[in-house]
Amino acid sequence: MEEDIGILGRPAHHRMIGGQRAVAVRLHQLLVNHRPDLVVREPSYLHDFMRSTKAIKKMNEWYKTHLGFETSQYGTNFEWREATDPTKKGSTQWSPFAETTKYFEPSTKDFMINYRVENLEALVEELKKEGVTVLDKVETYDYGKFVHILDVEGNKIELWEPVD
Repeated sequence: MEEDIGILGRPAHHRMIGGQRAVAVRLHQLLVNHRPDLVVREPSYLHDFMRSTKAIKKMNEWYKTHLGFETSQYGTNFEWREATDPTKKGSTQWSPFAETTKYFEPSTKDFMINYRVENLEALVEELKKEGVTVLDKVETYDYGKFVHILDVEGNKIELWEPVD
């Protein structure tokens, strides 16, 4: 399958844009409390919400005007600090995609969620043992590792282990 290079001319997970508001969605139940068999240093977070839209500029303007998002053509990035250790920063990206994007395939939904996780390779091995569909190999970049899975309803999910 040809890679969707998105609106930056790079794969979607290459977009790290500066931003303002603090947002942290903890996923203790799924990847920490529910998975004590994995060596996980920290809780996991929602890192990126990606959705397709007919008009990226119009969508960005609406969110900027009505919800105060500091948007650019790539969306916005919310920075936050961990409650248990305020010296540790994290971020959550909100990213609109062209309506014609193929990046969310094989899901038929017009969105995809990226979760920040720890120990991605160990997690992938456990997910495979549990019968979870893993769509690709773990890819490594200078800012982290990525892999895509499908949930029980066929929604594509991106998992990211950042370089911290």
